[in-house]
Amino acid sequence: MSKREDELIKEGWQKRFIAEEPRLSEMVHLYKETGFEVHLEPLSAVEKPDEENQECQTCRICFEGTEDKYQVIFTRPQKGNE
Repeated sequence: MSKREDELIKEGWQKRFIAEEPRLSEMVHLYKETGFEVHLEPLSAVEKPDEENQECQTCRICFEGTEDKYQVIFTRPQKGNE
């Protein structure tokens, strides 16, 4: 887990999945409609090698060369909907 992902989890965010358009916008809309706050992080900020062991916890071969197109979706319940 990257430091950034760890920070987000401590703030109450739950990592959902990685997406690109058009699914990204569709899922953001769906999560908001169902009462969630949505936060997006660039793939490179969350899914990067751990500084200690230089390995990712997840395979990234599908994203090679197109990392900038993908966002990681995080959600948490909206205040009052917990």
